[in-house]
Amino acid sequence: MHLLDTAETFRDISKREIKKVPALRGRTVINLFFEASTRTRTSFEIAAKRLSADAVNISVSTSSVSKGETLLDTARNLQAMSPDCIVIRHSSAGAPYHLARACSAAIVNAGDGAHEHPTQALLDALTIREHKGRLQGLKVAIIGDILHSRVARSNIYLLSKLGATVSVAGPGTLVPAEFAGLIEQGVRLERRIEDAVVDADVVMILRMQRERQTDAFFPSMREYAVHYGLHLNHLSLAAPDAIVMHPGPMNRGIEISSEVADGGRSLILDQVTNGVAVRMAVLYLLAGTPSDVDEDRGSSPTVREGSTDSSRAAGGVRGRTRKTKRGTRN
Repeated sequence: MHLLDTAETFRDISKREIKKVPALRGRTVINLFFEASTRTRTSFEIAAKRLSADAVNISVSTSSVSKGETLLDTARNLQAMSPDCIVIRHSSAGAPYHLARACSAAIVNAGDGAHEHPTQALLDALTIREHKGRLQGLKVAIIGDILHSRVARSNIYLLSKLGATVSVAGPGTLVPAEFAGLIEQGVRLERRIEDAVVDADVVMILRMQRERQTDAFFPSMREYAVHYGLHLNHLSLAAPDAIVMHPGPMNRGIEISSEVADGGRSLILDQVTNGVAVRMAVLYLLAGTPSDVDEDRGSSPTVREGSTDSSRAAGGVRGRTRKTKRGTRN
């Protein structure tokens, strides 16, 4: 909750004429992305620059990885350049944890395989709280490819911990029966989109993760669109003030219709806006000094300058300090 509160203070910076504060001046943030990304990578870069940090983007196609270098060797070489934070997206689950054990820089998980995507769940929670005023007691429906979705896992963990009730729906091959038993707080499984959407306060749609699917999980995309695509008639079953969310990228006409995506209930672009604020908060709490972070609890952190000492970990990410090599995880 402290991270979400911190993100709210940073959200105002995007509305200023000069969108920059000196909070992380002199710090270095490396974006190491092994998978394609638009929103996440760009928002991390913008977040770092708005905090006055030096942002470095590394593309795998132009890095030594394409020449056969291992992930661990790449990380060690980056660590030798003394970055304060490394943001990584990788196709293998556990890659950020692997780096966190080998590097003293703070490691931020920007998505690892079909495992988790912590900052996406955090920005979703911030968006829901902004428009609903609370998270406790809300009913959230998550619809789509649950089996391969890291966004679904992170949202289920986070939202259920914060008091929301989560229902998931999708084809039986993509929402296995044992999935509910794997979630700490429990989750309700539905086979029909209509059952999941009934009285829902939040409807979250996920795209089909075709790049991670190795088998035929459904007959065709057309059939999936007919049975599990979100249309206006489905929203009539939800709460009168229900909101619609999508982590992107969208496949219009498949998992969501254009009428819904562009409608008044859609908060898809609000999620993108809040993504910058949340990632600013994550970088600030990780790369800012412990004294800065402690003093800023309950106050605005946007005018404080960072120093050059150790980094700190915050909820949903794993971090290390230069001096203590200590990590935390939510």
